[in-house]
Amino acid sequence: MKFFHKGVVICLGVAASCVFAAAADPFQPANRITAKTWNSGFADAHDSYNSMGAASDGNVYYALSSTRHDVGAQLYRFEPGSGVITHLGDLTEACGEKDTKTLVQGKSHNVFVEANGKLYFATHAGYYSIIDGKEQMGIPPEGWKPYPGGHVLSYDLATGAFEDLGIPLANEGILTMAMDTARGRIFGITWPAGHFVRYDLAQGAWKDFGPISAKGESGQGAEYRTLCRSIAVDPRDGSAYYTVSEGDIFRYDHAKDAIEPVTGENLRKDYFGLYDPTSPGHMAYNWRQTIWNPVDSQFYGVHGNSGYLFRYDPTANRVVVLDRITSEVSKRSGMFDQFSYGYLGFELAPDGRTLVYLTGGPIYQDGRRVAGKESTAMGEAKGLENLHLITWDIPTGQYLDHGAIFYENGDRPLYVNSLAIAKDGAICFLARITENGHLRSDLVTVRIP
Repeated sequence: MKFFHKGVVICLGVAASCVFAAAADPFQPANRITAKTWNSGFADAHDSYNSMGAASDGNVYYALSSTRHDVGAQLYRFEPGSGVITHLGDLTEACGEKDTKTLVQGKSHNVFVEANGKLYFATHAGYYSIIDGKEQMGIPPEGWKPYPGGHVLSYDLATGAFEDLGIPLANEGILTMAMDTARGRIFGITWPAGHFVRYDLAQGAWKDFGPISAKGESGQGAEYRTLCRSIAVDPRDGSAYYTVSEGDIFRYDHAKDAIEPVTGENLRKDYFGLYDPTSPGHMAYNWRQTIWNPVDSQFYGVHGNSGYLFRYDPTANRVVVLDRITSEVSKRSGMFDQFSYGYLGFELAPDGRTLVYLTGGPIYQDGRRVAGKESTAMGEAKGLENLHLITWDIPTGQYLDHGAIFYENGDRPLYVNSLAIAKDGAICFLARITENGHLRSDLVTVRIP
């Protein structure tokens, strides 16, 4: 599959329809891409974050979230070639909590990881209470018990069997998860208090390293910190890296089974903006999403609020800011995009050289930008925006905004913070879809140039 050919953009597959025409207005998307929507059969599905993964069997696996206290997240398999969607299970039931009257496992909030023929992923709370304008762990309705805590699950690709690896920290969801597949260690950051936890497959045991950033998102005032959404694992030595709101980088050392600060480098870059780490509604200096590139043995990441792409070399301990990979329209507007935390839809394509990014773009009507809220204390979209598909070629540094994505009926995909790319190049993400007056979150596919 090629993404570029002699400077000519090529569209592949029946799931996309690309129209390339010069835009008369520089504040309108130059191109439009038509995406296909799917119905997984889960009417209660709500906004999902990460919660996807492309597996070695060629299929894409995803979890649809729920905000209900009594209906949990559901796991599905999508076969890109045939378009068949299969329901694989209820995550609350997979955790052994069916009919327990505890608040359900409403989400999976991480990118799925494959190891030894199994997918590994964590569960998270989906039922919240809004306190002081911020999302906090849900207060149970009468007759229900508090959220028991997030689990790590595995799903066997061959047999379809779930295995529950347990709860690392009672009453805390698992916000972020990654895995050192070679050494069998799973890492997580819990929510809302923000503990770093580790599971060892060989020992079958969890270890809690304690809170990593003040009181995390449970804190008030000076003790509040937005938590990192991506743990970056170096497969060469098993190191696991994460950031905190102040921009400092921390490293889990596999040999020592300990966490240590990374000195001499950080993410406090002027280009990323100026932030108060104690205020909610933004990711501050945290990276938003990261991926490992095995070709050059470096991490590539995005700072969510500014939309800057950077490279982190763990051997040289050096961050290199590469390019602003927001949409062309965003660049021209000079403004941050509408999603307050930035975007999680960032992945390396199957060709091993193309970074794919799903990001926002401002909407202009009658020559004026459609503005949303000026600020928010939550991770949310402050207003309507277009969804743009960006590619960035690692060897050449070539940036391309392929245009704004629309459904066949002309609607915009909204609340997109997920991305999985199948072996055959199918781009899959989860977004809000309105059909027959009903709003749900569900699978969307597109094939990119």
